[in-house]
Amino acid sequence: MPIHSEAPDRPQAHYQFLAGGCSGFLEILCFHPLDVVKSRMQIQGARPLPGEVFYSGPLDAFAKIYRYEGLSSLWKGIVPPICVETPKRGAKFLMYELFKPYFHFGAPQPTALTHAMAGSLAGTLESFLVNPFELVKITQQANREKHLKTLSVVKYIIKHDGYGIEGLYRGITALVARNAIFHFGFFGFYNAIKDWVPISQDTTSELLQKVIIAGFASSLACLTSVTFDMAKCRIQGPQPVKGEVKYRWTINTIRTTFREEGFRGLFKGLGASIMRVGPGGALLLVSYDYFYEFLKKQNI
Repeated sequence: MPIHSEAPDRPQAHYQFLAGGCSGFLEILCFHPLDVVKSRMQIQGARPLPGEVFYSGPLDAFAKIYRYEGLSSLWKGIVPPICVETPKRGAKFLMYELFKPYFHFGAPQPTALTHAMAGSLAGTLESFLVNPFELVKITQQANREKHLKTLSVVKYIIKHDGYGIEGLYRGITALVARNAIFHFGFFGFYNAIKDWVPISQDTTSELLQKVIIAGFASSLACLTSVTFDMAKCRIQGPQPVKGEVKYRWTINTIRTTFREEGFRGLFKGLGASIMRVGPGGALLLVSYDYFYEFLKKQNI
């Protein structure tokens, strides 16, 4: 990823926004099925409810979703992220570049902490833009019987729960925590490892090196934030008992999950998350890098 020690000028910001948007769009198209699998596994409890299909792992979830709901079900809920992904990713990378100069802490060049703090702040602000889209996406992904239309879900949520913390912004505290922690590790680990590993002079080796580092950094960041992601999915998804709100607040959701399902319950969906976020994060960071350089060369 290009590292800029100064605040971006207008053309540079233009390239960063476009590069971030293009890379985000590409990543969501390729890895959305894993997001569906992750959400299904995080929503389910320790034991299946009567008549509910239970998933024992990511591969089992893939097979059962395909068998009972069809191939297209693996892309359930893709419309909300597609609608928001391009501007969201663009805005996040732009904010990340803008915030970096404020976190040098006296160092002449950006450090790993600089990248981590800037990424964490950008991810936190991003949460307030994407929470309604995340809520709609989880609602669509959780439904096993049919493909819910995006606008119908939005209208239903607004009509019954409103716009606030009980409605479109349900789960916002869990999303803020997840994004802040994930992006702190995501950008921090990536740049720390990249600066530590000698840069290869061969173009192909350099690309492979970046992919491996980005995938490893994404996986580590996922490990540190998956508990909050699980809490977010449970708060935003359908409640276990209809008409009864079991998961409402982040900390209480984590406590309840730990009490009922043990330590492993806090890491539900980790396998699917790493399968998605590892290669997905690698694709995102590396494609951002190359999209950015391409746009600069083309002077678009």
